Amino acid sequence: MIEFKHVDKVYPNGVKGLQDINLTIDQGEFVAIIGLSGAGKSTLIRTINRMIDVTGGQLIVDGTDVMTLKGRAMRRYRRKIGMIFQSYNLVTRATAIKNVLTSMVPDMNFFRVLLGLFTKEQKLHALEALDKVGILDKAYTRCDQLSGGQQQRVSLARTLNQNPTIILADEPVAALDPITAKQVMSDFQRINREMNITVLINIHHVDLALKYCTRVIGIRAGQVVYDGPTTSVTQEILDDIYNGAAIPTAEK
Repeated sequence: MIEFKHVDKVYPNGVKGLQDINLTIDQGEFVAIIGLSGAGKSTLIRTINRMIDVTGGQLIVDGTDVMTLKGRAMRRYRRKIGMIFQSYNLVTRATAIKNVLTSMVPDMNFFRVLLGLFTKEQKLHALEALDKVGILDKAYTRCDQLSGGQQQRVSLARTLNQNPTIILADEPVAALDPITAKQVMSDFQRINREMNITVLINIHHVDLALKYCTRVIGIRAGQVVYDGPTTSVTQEILDDIYNGAAIPTAEK
């Protein structure tokens, strides 16, 4: 369970990234964070793995106040949280399987990491992760020879390989064409359902959020202005979240 209790984030320049956020996200939920650019979507999800530290309130994950974590405890905590970026963050000159295997590096000693010595069991585990996202046949293909959608699947497989309980995705389909974006969102949906992994996606395309996610959190100027099931989202609610601006969709 993820609990935001009166969470604030004020940046050094005085900008308020988050203001009095109160949310509870249960294990196994598939949540879309929507809103205008600069509304605080990325800030919200990045506080969960402490890429960004909150400046007020409490953020509690599975009973632990994450702001109290340091050193080894912090590293162990982060191992259970996968992070997926818009830009994939892959070593493009390495094969898909080598990129997936990098998720195991934090658990290996320096000598084995230096020489790239992975066990047979580790390699099989990485292949299983690639199979789960439908690109097992690309395991030994360099990532710079893969399409954008395939690269994002490698990124997702790398995250699955660390056995996370939570996956955070920051605009994971923003750089993809509409068809590929739907395929990747379908992968997230399937993984959420089959593996009971909590998935939080900061997503620009509202139509994809409503089609694939089960819950929507609308952010405007650092504040939650809507939180509810996707089935309850109306045009009036979207107009409020986007302050009357055009609603972005994957089809445009």
